Amino acid sequence: MADLAARAAGLALPVRQYAQIAAMWVRAALAYPASFAMFVVGSFALTGLDFVGIWIIFSRIDNLGGFGVREVALLYGLTGLGIGFADLTIGNVERLGTLVRTGELDVMLTRPVPLLVQVCADRFALRRVARITQAGLVLGWGATSVSWTPARALVAVIAVAAAAVIFFCLFVLFSTFQFWWGDASEFANAFTYGGNTITQYPLTVFPRELVVSLTLVVPIAFVNWYPALFLLDRADPFGMPGWLQLASPLAAAVLLAVTMSFWRIGVRHYTSTGS
Repeated sequence: MADLAARAAGLALPVRQYAQIAAMWVRAALAYPASFAMFVVGSFALTGLDFVGIWIIFSRIDNLGGFGVREVALLYGLTGLGIGFADLTIGNVERLGTLVRTGELDVMLTRPVPLLVQVCADRFALRRVARITQAGLVLGWGATSVSWTPARALVAVIAVAAAAVIFFCLFVLFSTFQFWWGDASEFANAFTYGGNTITQYPLTVFPRELVVSLTLVVPIAFVNWYPALFLLDRADPFGMPGWLQLASPLAAAVLLAVTMSFWRIGVRHYTSTGS
């Protein structure tokens, strides 16, 4: 029990440190309430344009890849919440290349706070909550396409949590390459925001080979595709095993282990700016 308590305390400390750094940036943002409000409204409108595009598509067709507009809204909302929570909490890890180039990372390494905590909490942007709000509203509408049961409600909650973890891992994993490549944030964006864009649509509009890659190589399909099939009580149109519909937590756990290992490798190989 004592060992378990020590581990819990060890995990709680970085969370508390993250919260303290984030709170500092929140206070700075709220010091200019009018500016903050305009940023939130602008972000809400900008992210909402994604679904407006989908809505326009459905003004011309009845279904997309065998899915109706409310079912696509379900897919959109699940992936939107996942990337929204990840982007809010750790999206600033994309700035790793800039931190390396300017020498700020060297300063962070001298502080008694885990490096990943500092990088993720630096310049915490509360305005990104607008993406979560917009995705939540779309998900609420899309959820009307589901015949809800307690099991499906539980799967939906777990799916959102797993999606956030998967996007968290993708942000960190591909940003870690910047230890070697410098400012390569666009490379990471191809997998994070690009992955979000792909999963806004039914994967039936893509070739089977891509779906297999998004399942076994970069597990973006677990963000919303497989959980949505379970929620909608649909058989997998690609003939993939049925248990994959409940495997999002497993995919998130495996990807998290890989990501943390790769992050530690990147930190060990970092030899200071300009080297």
